[in-house]
Amino acid sequence: MFDIGFWELVLISVVALVVLGPERLPHAIRSVAKFIAAAKSMANNVKDELSQELKIQELQENLRKAEKMGMKDLSPDVQKSVDELKKVAQEVQHPFATEAQPEKSSQSEEIKVQSQSSTSEKVTNKAD
Repeated sequence: MFDIGFWELVLISVVALVVLGPERLPHAIRSVAKFIAAAKSMANNVKDELSQELKIQELQENLRKAEKMGMKDLSPDVQKSVDELKKVAQEVQHPFATEAQPEKSSQSEEIKVQSQSSTSEKVTNKAD
């Protein structure tokens, strides 16, 4: 990417030493190193996200092909992609399903309590 040789680095170091001085140079070097590390980290994150999106796109394309073929006579690659996609879909839905079940049970308990209270109110109204 950058074609910087040894002598260019020596020249940059000498100029930096003269301009910044020996007291501020270590702090400046650390700041530049942190900036470069952050830039590399951000570039790696973007690269990882792009590769993940490309994989998702490929899986969706394979799923469309499988749907067109009627899920019969699939090539091994397409079958593997369909299986992976189903597995990922189940993993994604699993946490939501476990969270939804306690809510349903609490809702059903509330409905039972409400129906019991309305039944007891009807009984007391008939008794009067």
